[in-house]
Amino acid sequence: MTRHYLFLLGSSRPDGNTELLARRAAEQLPTDVEQRWIDLAEHPLPDFEDLRHDSDHVRPTEGSAGLLLDATLAATDIVIASPLYWYSLSAPVKRYLDYWSGWLRTPGLDFKATLAGRTLWGVTALAHQEREVADPLIGSLSNSAAYMGMRFGGVLLGNGSKPGDVLKDTEALAGAKTFFAQEAPLARFPYEQTDTVPAR
Repeated sequence: MTRHYLFLLGSSRPDGNTELLARRAAEQLPTDVEQRWIDLAEHPLPDFEDLRHDSDHVRPTEGSAGLLLDATLAATDIVIASPLYWYSLSAPVKRYLDYWSGWLRTPGLDFKATLAGRTLWGVTALAHQEREVADPLIGSLSNSAAYMGMRFGGVLLGNGSKPGDVLKDTEALAGAKTFFAQEAPLARFPYEQTDTVPAR
């Protein structure tokens, strides 16, 4: 099966540090790997409405929801490129993941079964030198992958605040060269494992 990488950009500004780092990592992918990039700021989703217990779910076919659902289902690898905002995922990324709750209950979609075995990755830039502050973001992605039965490739971390700062982070740039080359293990909840998935 041909690998198809979906890069979801969750920054509130274009060409931010997270996107720059993600693009450096994507440059290392083989030429026969398909890449699709979607900026969530350009395809905003309405606030998620939780109707799982009192409404029938209909598959979205138009607008941002239809676009993102189709792109998600077509991807073998989903890359969440979210800056560290208040120690977690950005609002556009969190809203996108909230929509998974609705797609899980859409008749005929088999959303969870379709994503099972596929791979979730993360890329983030943070202003802190102490990388432990990104643990909530990493945990959110890792646990989401575990719930869906997906593989988790970890999170590529870079340091940067002002535009372009991450390009001075030699450790992050070195990690970008091999980030997607690693074998992504099946994601596990923390209570199912003794060793946590390392951040890259």
